[in-house]
Amino acid sequence: MPLEDFERELAEQKEVERRRERRKEHEKPEHRHRHHHRSSRHHDSHYDDEDGHRPKRSKRSRDDEESESRHRHRHHRRRRGEEDGEEEAPSKKPDLGDLKRDSWMEAPSALDVDYVQRKRPESPPSLKANTLGADFELKIHEKELNHHLRDIKNGRAVDELESQSAAHEVDYTFGDAGSPWRMTKLKAVYRQAKESGQKVEDVALERFDSLREFDDAREEEIELDRRKTYGKDYVGKDKPNGDLFQERKLDAGIRRPHPRDKETSPDEVLEQMPVPAANTITPRIDQTALNKLKAQLMRAQMRKDPKAADLEKEFNDALVAFQSQDPAIITLSAMDNRMLSSAPRNEVKAVQNRRGAERGQVEENEDMSIDDMVREERRTRGQAGGDGLRLAERIAKDAKFDNDLDYMDENATKLAKRVHRSDMDLRNVAIGEYQKLNKILENCPLCHHEDTDTPPIAPVVSLATRTYLTLPTEPELSAQSAMIVPIQHRTNLLECDDDEWEEIRNFMKSLTRLYHDQGRDVIFYENAAFPHHKPHAALAVVPLPYSLGETAPAFFKEAFLSTEDEWSQHKKIIDTLAKSKSGGLGKLAFRRSLVKEAPYFHVWFEMDGGIGHIVEDQERWPRGDLFAREIIGGMLGAEPDVIKRQGRWHRGTDKRVDGFRKVWRKFDWTRILTEEGGA
Repeated sequence: MPLEDFERELAEQKEVERRRERRKEHEKPEHRHRHHHRSSRHHDSHYDDEDGHRPKRSKRSRDDEESESRHRHRHHRRRRGEEDGEEEAPSKKPDLGDLKRDSWMEAPSALDVDYVQRKRPESPPSLKANTLGADFELKIHEKELNHHLRDIKNGRAVDELESQSAAHEVDYTFGDAGSPWRMTKLKAVYRQAKESGQKVEDVALERFDSLREFDDAREEEIELDRRKTYGKDYVGKDKPNGDLFQERKLDAGIRRPHPRDKETSPDEVLEQMPVPAANTITPRIDQTALNKLKAQLMRAQMRKDPKAADLEKEFNDALVAFQSQDPAIITLSAMDNRMLSSAPRNEVKAVQNRRGAERGQVEENEDMSIDDMVREERRTRGQAGGDGLRLAERIAKDAKFDNDLDYMDENATKLAKRVHRSDMDLRNVAIGEYQKLNKILENCPLCHHEDTDTPPIAPVVSLATRTYLTLPTEPELSAQSAMIVPIQHRTNLLECDDDEWEEIRNFMKSLTRLYHDQGRDVIFYENAAFPHHKPHAALAVVPLPYSLGETAPAFFKEAFLSTEDEWSQHKKIIDTLAKSKSGGLGKLAFRRSLVKEAPYFHVWFEMDGGIGHIVEDQERWPRGDLFAREIIGGMLGAEPDVIKRQGRWHRGTDKRVDGFRKVWRKFDWTRILTEEGGA
C-alpha cells in the first residue's frame, strides 16, 4: 500500500473517531464528566508514580511497558475495526488465510520471551470459600527438623507437650546428613548466650522452641565426641534417650506423672491386676547402683559385647525405677548435723558478688575474735570443713606440693588460707556421710540389724549384754581362735564405753583360762588402721604355744620398726604394757595411750597391755588383716597361701561352732547372765 493512501486512510479513521466521540459526549454529559475526572486522576497518579521511580526503573519494568504498549495497540486496532463497521457498510469478510502481519510484528523478541495475555476465568465464590482453608493450611515437609510443628498441626496444646516424658522417638540418627546443621545450631546457642549474657536455656527456647530438643542436641554432641575419642570401633547409641532432659526435670523438681487408666469396672480391674510374687522385696535403687550399671553398659558397648543389649534394657528399667521413686527424707542426728547449726557462723561472711549470691559462697572472716575461733574449733572437730580436713584438701589440690619444710615455708600463706564451705556444701557433705554410713551398716557382717531383726552373718558363740563372742573367718592360723565383738557398730575399741570394756575384759579372762587349760598361751590384737572405712571394731584372739608366746613381742616390735619410713611424727612403738605396770595406769594403759581419731594397731600380750603403733602412711600398710596374719603365720610356719587368704563369713551353720562351744562351755561367763535371767 502506498504511503499516501495509508495516511489518507488514517486521517479518515481519525475524523470518524472524533465525530463518534463528540456524539457520545452530547448524549451522556454527566457520564463523560465523571469519567474525565477519574481518568485525569488516574493519569496524574500514574505520571507521579513514574516520576518518583523513574531513576530506579529496571529492565523488568521496561518489558512490562512494552507489553502494555503492544496490548494498547491491539486494543486500538480492535476498536478501529468496530468503528469502521459502524460507519461503513459491511463488506465481504476477508479470508483468514489472506491476512498477514506486518514485519515488525513477526520479528522475534529481543528477550526471547513471548507474552501471551488471556482473560482469566473468574472462579465461583463458593469454590474460593472452600479452598480458603486449604490455602492457609500448614504444610510440613517430610524432612522438616522442627518436629514441634507437627504437634501444633495436630492441635496439641503447649502444656501437653511440656508434660511429655523424656523418652520419645525421633526420625533421625546421630551423625546423619542433618547432624552438622544441628551442631551448628547448638553452637550458635552457646555463642549467643555468651555474647548477650543471657541464660543458655532462654536462648535455647528461642532457637529450639523446646528444651527437650535442645537436650537431644546436647546428647548428640556428647555421642559424636565419644565417637571421635574412641574411634570407629565404638558402639554407642544412635538416637537420644532423654537422659539429659530427665535430669533437667529432676533438678527442677518435676517428677514423672503417673496417669490413671480409664475407668473400668471392678471385675475388669481384678482381672487386669497382676498377681505379685510371694516374699518378693524390691530393693531401693540409689544413684551409686545406677552409675555402676551405666559403667557396665559403656564397657560392654566399647567391647561390642553381645550382652550389651541386655545390659541396656536392665539399665533403662533401673533408670525408670529410680526416677519413679519418691524423694527420701533424711533425718540427721545431733552428731551429724552440728555443722548445720542455725547459729550465726562468725568465722565466715558471704561473698558479695553475683556468683557468690547465686551459689551461697562464703569466705573467711579476718576479723574473728578468740571466742569465735574456739567455737569454730569445737564445732568442726572431726567434721567435714574442720581445720585438719581443710588442710588435707588444700594439700590434695596442690599439684606442686612437696612434703618438706622449705616448700611449707615458701607457701605458708597459701597453705594457711582457710577455704570455707557454704551451708549448702556442708549439708550435702553431711547427707553424703550419713548415707555412706548407713550403707556400711547395712552390709556389715558383724552388726545385728534391729529394724529387720536379723542376726549377724558371723556365728554367735556366746552373747553378753553389750558384746558377743564369735569365730574368725577361715582359714584359721591357729585352731580354736575367736573374736570379741561389741554389739554396737564401733570404728575402734577406744570408742567403747566402760560397760563394753568390762564385758570385753571378762571374755579376755575366760579365754585366757581356756587356752591355759589346753597348755597354750594367747595374744589379742586389734587392727584399726583404716578408720575412714568405718569397719566394725573387733578384738582378735589367737592361741599360741608357750614358746612362741614369749617371743611374740620381739616379732611385733621388729615388724613395727620395718613397716614404714625411718622418720615419723609419732613413736614407732607405744609400750602400753610398761605404762600399765610402772606408769600406774593399770587396765587403763591402752585407753590413755592412744586416741580414737588416729589409725593404729595394738597387740596385747597380757590383760592390761602390750605394744601399739600409729599408722601414718596407710598406703604402705597391708590391706585387711594381712599385717597380723603375716607375723603370726610366720611364727607358726603356715603356708603362704593360707596366710594371704582372708575369707568371709557366710550365713548358715558353721561346723566349727559346735566343737568350740563344747570346750567353751566350762569357761563361758555369760551362762551366769542366762541363769540369773531364768531365775
